[in-house]
Amino acid sequence: MIGLLLAGVLLAGCATQGEGRTAEEAEVPHGYVEGAEETAEPQLRLVLSDGDARAAVYDVVTGEATEVAAGGVRGIEGDGRYAFVTTAEGALRVIDSGGWTVDHGDHVHYYRAAARDLGTIAGRPPYEVTGDVAITAVRSGDGTVTLFDRARMDRGELAGTGAKLTADAVVPYGERLLVAKDDAVQVRARTGEPGNTVGRCEDPAGTAVTRRGALFGCADGALLVTEKNGAFDGVKIRYPREKAGRAREFRHRPGSATLAAKAGDAGVWVLDVTGRTWRLLRTGPVVAVNATGDDTPVLSLTADGVLHAHDPRTGKRTARTKLLTGPAAGSTSIRVDTARAYVNDPAGEAVHEIDYNDGLRRARTLKPGLTPAHMTETGR
Repeated sequence: MIGLLLAGVLLAGCATQGEGRTAEEAEVPHGYVEGAEETAEPQLRLVLSDGDARAAVYDVVTGEATEVAAGGVRGIEGDGRYAFVTTAEGALRVIDSGGWTVDHGDHVHYYRAAARDLGTIAGRPPYEVTGDVAITAVRSGDGTVTLFDRARMDRGELAGTGAKLTADAVVPYGERLLVAKDDAVQVRARTGEPGNTVGRCEDPAGTAVTRRGALFGCADGALLVTEKNGAFDGVKIRYPREKAGRAREFRHRPGSATLAAKAGDAGVWVLDVTGRTWRLLRTGPVVAVNATGDDTPVLSLTADGVLHAHDPRTGKRTARTKLLTGPAAGSTSIRVDTARAYVNDPAGEAVHEIDYNDGLRRARTLKPGLTPAHMTETGR
């Protein structure tokens, strides 16, 4: 019944937005791609690899796994729909997971389609992939950035826009490109031409896009870039005086403005983008981290296979549970959505689904049919 009601709300919302469109246009849902099916609930997928010869897209709802081409795998990252797989040969393979969400602010659409391999991108690891509804930016380890047309990707074609640039980091945001280079962040056109500087950022490492703006990790903190009516502004959120390793990779639930990052051997950095403050959780070294929301737990996994939850406001630990079959591997990760967290357990050949709002209760143990050495989540 909830699903039917939700579907009704979505259709009603779209009918309002569809006023003034032709009858043919009105029949096509927002965000639709030919061959896709609109559904009433999120189509969550886990893209998994054993690190060797096997990779699969695992449907969290049905439990079905679809094998995809991968070969040797050294890492997997996702952007909500696509998985970007770093291969043993050093290329970047792009896999369409077949599950995605289109967010229109006041309502959302959920879609499902067949998983498929879009091909590979030549470059040099490590890769950084950022994007929005129009552009996907792939930065190679040598600093070269290639821009891809997202609409053509959605149709199954891995095609560049023709624009190329070099950068220390890049984030498509607000119909522009935010480009970090030479210790500064510029706002550029999508074609890559230099533009106005919005802030300083020495030794940039790590980026994120939140509902409060785009973020660049810098040597002295984070640079937050916001946009309003086409005007961009940058503000630095500086680290507190506490001694700890800097944040180099941010993790957070899509749509949230609370981020988590490793703080060297000291523990976990929690960045409240809304309040523009950092908090250091002195947990000691952690293998993986993620932030589930603004008022929900920050999760961390220690090398002994124990999952911990901390309150993001106070830093107090609220729960812990022995989760993994053996010690945590370096590729073990925590992926989160609005209700669950997923932690891959290579030694146990399983993925653990965690209800992080219920004392880290293990909701399910998923058996994807391969050793999940690498994992990302899509469909959110």
